[in-house]
Amino acid sequence: MTEKDINHLLGKLPQLKQEIQKVIVGQEEVLDEVLITMMAGGHGLLEGVPGLAKTLLVRTLSNAMDLGFRRIQFTPDLMPTDILGTEVLEEDHATGKRFFKFNEGPIFSNIVLADEINRTPPKTQAALLEAMQEHEVTYAGKTYFLPKPFFLLATQNPIEQAGTYPLPEAQLDRFLLYIKIKYPTEQEELNILTSTTGTRQAQVQPVITGEEVLMLRQLVREVSISDELLSFVNQLVRATRPDSTSVDFVKQYCRWGAGPRAGQALILTSKARALLNGRFAVTVDDIRTMAYPVLRHRVLINFTAEAEGITPDNVVEELLQSIKLPKAVLV
Repeated sequence: MTEKDINHLLGKLPQLKQEIQKVIVGQEEVLDEVLITMMAGGHGLLEGVPGLAKTLLVRTLSNAMDLGFRRIQFTPDLMPTDILGTEVLEEDHATGKRFFKFNEGPIFSNIVLADEINRTPPKTQAALLEAMQEHEVTYAGKTYFLPKPFFLLATQNPIEQAGTYPLPEAQLDRFLLYIKIKYPTEQEELNILTSTTGTRQAQVQPVITGEEVLMLRQLVREVSISDELLSFVNQLVRATRPDSTSVDFVKQYCRWGAGPRAGQALILTSKARALLNGRFAVTVDDIRTMAYPVLRHRVLINFTAEAEGITPDNVVEELLQSIKLPKAVLV
């Protein structure tokens, strides 16, 4: 890409945010994290109580992008074939021969919303694993490739746990970011009431294509990061592991730490955040900001922590205070 192409592409990002903000009031941090997930080529898990526009955010994002969109409502009786697709027996009317034809499920789309993913049993949840990791689906011994770009966003409700199935750690690790949606501020909530109870309907226009998303993902990987910051990320991730950490807080409150995928996620999302803010080099602030959504679902706390109200975010905060930055970065 030429410099002109890069500037044109980066200019699409503020436009994309503006289109989404026609419908979504506030939630700046959440919107940035969703866009960072998309730019880094990963998948996002959104958690928030009902009514915080989780589903609306994903639908609006799809409207602002010239991409295919499918929503899957996860329920206890949902089966893997309801997601992946199934083979049906068809007949060739010219020859009379019968054959099996694979009918693609809703997973075959650019943007997929897995709504209330923790309401379906592990058997059905696991149907997403291959699609999330390899961007392909295997059925009856045949491999079917998903469209590019492929981007999955899942939602879950943190309050109502009756009849739900918590995601296993292996599947949580497939999500690039664990995004928590908080209540809006008083002014934001007033704006929501004003904009959603009248007759005006916001019209969202697509501003970015699938090809441009793929170009953005390539551009993210070209963002510079110093060797010192790479070392800092490595130390940060390794310090989450109770058996090898030097941080007493982790030894006391954690039962399992993050794997190498966490370091990869932290570097890629930090690069994406830098690009989203118009920079071509990662800063310490990028890493510190992205450490929370990257690590909060990869650090498993023990029963002592749960009893004392310690959360994974508290662990990340302690780690960021304990792990010293390289001197070259401090200068």
